[in-house]
Amino acid sequence: MTDPADPSFDLQDFLPYLLNQAAEAASLGFQEIYRDKYAITRTQWRVMANLGKFGAMTARDICRISHIEKTKVSRAVAHLEQAGLLARSPSQQDRRAEILSLTAMGQAAFADLGQRAVDYDRALRKELGTKAAKDLNRLLLSIIAMRAQGGAESED
Repeated sequence: MTDPADPSFDLQDFLPYLLNQAAEAASLGFQEIYRDKYAITRTQWRVMANLGKFGAMTARDICRISHIEKTKVSRAVAHLEQAGLLARSPSQQDRRAEILSLTAMGQAAFADLGQRAVDYDRALRKELGTKAAKDLNRLLLSIIAMRAQGGAESED
């Protein structure tokens, strides 16, 4: 652990780095599932997951909810549309925007992947243990809330 009196930086003990590494490690197994079964990327899965959970919305909405860059969402949307998993329609409120929604095939894929995600999450929580999983969940939600309230310095 880093000594607070020692000003030297240690990446291996830098909390944002550790969180990122943990997120990568935790998501790798599930990534294999959506990649192998549906030939989609993480961003494409996240776009589908948002549409599956919240229903039809714009790409801008997806960017805001999921904190994914606009260009990545645009590429994901194009691929999902080409694969027949997503459809676009003109927005009635904003002529510049398109409403994105899952097709019937996209809804079926989301239902399948959603159940697989629940199973994967259960297995991960079981591996961590009930108390550790609850503590981790609480801590992660605290970090998210802290950030939402402007508790950590922003890059902007």
